[in-house]
Amino acid sequence: MADSTTSRVSFTLDSSLDSVNKIELTAEQCAQRAGFDEDTIPNIAMAVREAAVNAVLHGNSYDTSKHITASFETTAEALTIRIADQGPGLDPETLPDPLKPENILRGSGRGIFLIKAFMDEVNFRQLHPGTELTLIKHRKPAQSGT
Repeated sequence: MADSTTSRVSFTLDSSLDSVNKIELTAEQCAQRAGFDEDTIPNIAMAVREAAVNAVLHGNSYDTSKHITASFETTAEALTIRIADQGPGLDPETLPDPLKPENILRGSGRGIFLIKAFMDEVNFRQLHPGTELTLIKHRKPAQSGT
């Protein structure tokens, strides 16, 4: 049986920036309800926004016939967010290192780097078609759901 700190929400959305905004807002609300502090909440929201932008822009290429899915699960241990697209798939090993000198001035390419910096765990799963990103932020023992 789930304890009182467990909650889940999920939805399927169009490949649009409005969807990205909804996912980011939901992440912020879930992080607040999970008891994360005021410094951590914006970092979680930014990581989730980056993942959603990647799904809409790079995964689905703004294709209106493709959707993104987002799910949010809060347990006593962690906040887990999954974002999936219906694109061609992504191999994270092929992404350029944004810290290399030749990439420092590039206008893009830092999303996955930021996601990994702000979250405790980041996992990629190929869906054929599509990619699912799982972002996990562990809750500290002192945190409790409200």
